Amino acid sequence: MSLGHTRSRHCGDAALPIPLKEGADWTTWELTQAQLATLMDRDDLLALRPGSAGRWKLKAKDKVGSVRLGTGAGAVQLTITPKVPVDRLLHLVAYAPDRVHIDPRPVTAEPREDLLPALARAFSSAAERALERGVLHDYRETYDTLPVVRGRIRHADQLRRRPGVPVPLEVVYDDHTPDIAENRLLLAAARRLLRVPGLGPEPRAALRRLAARLDGVRFLPAGAPVPHWEPDRRNARYAHALVLAELVLRGGSYEFGDDRRLAVDGMLVVMWRLFEAYLARAVGEELRHRVGGRPEAQDTSHFLDVARRHQLKPDLVHYLPLPPDGVQRPAAVLDAKFKTRPQRDDLYQMTAYCMRLGITEGHLVYASGRDTPGKLGAVEVPVGDGRLRIRRHVIDLARPWRDLAADIADLAAEIDAARRPTAV
Repeated sequence: MSLGHTRSRHCGDAALPIPLKEGADWTTWELTQAQLATLMDRDDLLALRPGSAGRWKLKAKDKVGSVRLGTGAGAVQLTITPKVPVDRLLHLVAYAPDRVHIDPRPVTAEPREDLLPALARAFSSAAERALERGVLHDYRETYDTLPVVRGRIRHADQLRRRPGVPVPLEVVYDDHTPDIAENRLLLAAARRLLRVPGLGPEPRAALRRLAARLDGVRFLPAGAPVPHWEPDRRNARYAHALVLAELVLRGGSYEFGDDRRLAVDGMLVVMWRLFEAYLARAVGEELRHRVGGRPEAQDTSHFLDVARRHQLKPDLVHYLPLPPDGVQRPAAVLDAKFKTRPQRDDLYQMTAYCMRLGITEGHLVYASGRDTPGKLGAVEVPVGDGRLRIRRHVIDLARPWRDLAADIADLAAEIDAARRPTAV
């Protein structure tokens, strides 16, 4: 499996394909001096060490994806396959697209049935969430010819086009319309994905429902530039879907090349960063939907010390208006750990978060691709005359993405049920 975004062009120089797997052991490769120089320059992606008979051993680090490195005789296409299946990975990306690094240098990938359909599922899922509270509308200045006054009359146009004729009138008015850049982008991506070969009936139906909900939005003509949008409070709920829509539209074509290989943009993801961002945003959305309040992902507003030199950065702090004055204060704290085995330092870190935030319940969430129970049990920490309870959970990234979404909802419910608004 190669991660990337399709493009309608072929790669230039022939590149040595080097497939590695996330978390796998060392593998041995024959490399030319030029190829070795290319790889040694990217120690952020992989580790190298000499093998026997002039060969080299390679091992992937914490990034996954596919990227083209070097030029000419030193060109290498490095592909690091994640342990997480592609549809789960793209489900995570839908929540945290800013954690993805897109490299415009083209790489090639064997056409796989699950690559683009998985992107379609991730996009349609994000778009469904974006439209849960309705299609976004905005005001747009509209020029029209009408039999009655609406807005204001364009006197210069009226005199030039119809001198002495009272009706119809040349007017300009602000129209509250769904035909805005954000919706055009979603519609264009949905229509593009509907042309993906091998798309299953479920994602195809979801994309058609999306297109139907965007009634009144103009189609984006072929070859037209991608609509520009600026993130703000108005379109915040659209943000994840819009970034995925831009990924969909960037390549311009889903056609297979003559050699039945896809040309794709390089794409790299640091899995632990992606997991942290995904968990914070997904759980934060669920908590806001469930009880309101304000979720803050990677909250940096708190410090460990009085001098404010040691900043705390929990992955999620959920604020609620708490008694007696209804001022928003921390009500829950969560920290994500992209590892399968809890460590003592995790407990120390969460204890510090709880004490500084003034809450008695903290949540550590671990990633696992194994058949690990959903809970690791709670740890109670005595603090003065009271105690903290640190709950440990597991989110299994090997589960199908719909089950994964249900697990996030269950986790948010547990966090809400466990929270204790009293100070330590």
